[in-house]
Amino acid sequence: MTWIKTIARADAQGALKAAMQSQLATYPEQYATPTIPGLAPGASIVESHSLIPEALHHAFATFGALMSPDLPLERRHHEMFATVVSATNRCHY
Repeated sequence: MTWIKTIARADAQGALKAAMQSQLATYPEQYATPTIPGLAPGASIVESHSLIPEALHHAFATFGALMSPDLPLERRHHEMFATVVSATNRCHY
């Protein structure tokens, strides 16, 4: 959970709402269903960027482009890299 003010997806308006919607369109289909339904407000990594819609758009558009199924890496490769990087950085998640 973030320790900063966030705006929930349900409360987003204007540029923030557009950035959140465009972010969803670029994500792999596996991300369409939350792994933890009913997360508390502020518990979403996307919501942690909600105060700066332009930054949210660019950060997650980059991620979406990198996860494109048109690229030669498969989803399992992405997960393997993420796991190794997280372990190397001693991330708890």
